[in-house]
Amino acid sequence: MKQLHFQEKYPITVVDIAKAETTFDSVQAIADYFKGCIARTPRVSYIGSFDHHAHTTAIAGEIAPAIRAAMNVVFCFGHALPNPQVLAVRPRSIGIADMGDHFVITFMDAPMKPANDAMQAWALAARNR
Repeated sequence: MKQLHFQEKYPITVVDIAKAETTFDSVQAIADYFKGCIARTPRVSYIGSFDHHAHTTAIAGEIAPAIRAAMNVVFCFGHALPNPQVLAVRPRSIGIADMGDHFVITFMDAPMKPANDAMQAWALAARNR
C-alpha cells in the first residue's frame, strides 16, 4: 500500500495486487466484493458502479495500453452534513484497474479517519481473498 499525492495535490492510496495474490479474476469481481463491504458497513450507502473503461472507449478517449479494464465503485460514508463545503469531497469512489498481471486499487483519501481506515482495510483484504 502506498500513500502519495497524485498530480502533486490529491492525496491518494494505491494498493497493487498481483493476480497470483488473490482469487479475484476480474475488475467486476473486485467491484462486487467492494459492494459487499459497503453493504456490511453501517451508515455507508452504495451509489453505483461506473465502467470507466467502457465510457472512455465509447467516447474514443485515450486509454493507457496496459489498462485492460477499469471501474469505479461509488458510495458515501457521510455521517453528517455540517456545511456545504463537505459536498466537495463526497461521495467516495474506489477505482479498480486490471493491468494484465495485477490489479491496481486506488482511492482519494477521505478527510474522515474512519472512512480511510475502512477503505484501506477493504483494499488490503482483497489481496488475501
